[in-house]
Amino acid sequence: MSIAHLDSRPATITPISRVDDVATTPRIRAVPEGTEARGFVLYVGIDEDKAAADGTDLGRIVEQLKALAAQIAPSSETYAAVALAPRGAGGRDVEVVRLALQDPSALAKHRQVPDAQDRARDGVVVDLSRKRVLLDNTAANLTYKEFELLQYLVLREGRTIERAELITALWSAGDEEVPNERTIDVHVRRLRSKLGDYEDIVRTVRGVGYRFDRHADVSVRHTSTPSPDLF
Repeated sequence: MSIAHLDSRPATITPISRVDDVATTPRIRAVPEGTEARGFVLYVGIDEDKAAADGTDLGRIVEQLKALAAQIAPSSETYAAVALAPRGAGGRDVEVVRLALQDPSALAKHRQVPDAQDRARDGVVVDLSRKRVLLDNTAANLTYKEFELLQYLVLREGRTIERAELITALWSAGDEEVPNERTIDVHVRRLRSKLGDYEDIVRTVRGVGYRFDRHADVSVRHTSTPSPDLF
């Protein structure tokens, strides 16, 4: 038994009543001769904290996906498995899931990744003096507000910052767009996406806010004078 892959090109989503419209159906590629498709795997990368920030949980996501499969194809059978990883392991959630569930292409890619010591030697540099973040020696393309958000958390390392405090500290009444306690999650999500494999240095504390956790591969370069942001 083996795994094939759906063509990754975007496909038009069609209403359930038009499932016979084969023109918009993704094509299965890399299917060896003499085999047939018996089902598929959909990898969903999301941890419990991110799910909670989105107002849901892993169990609810699983149940809704299973219900959707039953609605589209009543004869289908579904099975769900949760991927586990050590706390602070890092990496993109979806890649952790693929590796945990032994996806062949993910395993092959993982074997080609340089030794973990290479990553530890580079890691994350939060340079407060030059207002920049380096990820494995490459500058992250953060906006001014994204850097300010990260800096605020970094200067309060290990302390959970409530959403309301972030809004009050980083936005003023004169700003064109002042977020609320829900939309601040969007700003954090964008910041995390730009941190790539190191996104977990910004942790969600369920029902409270966010916290900066320094890992062994994270270093902070402070300014020569005390930051006006630190009280």
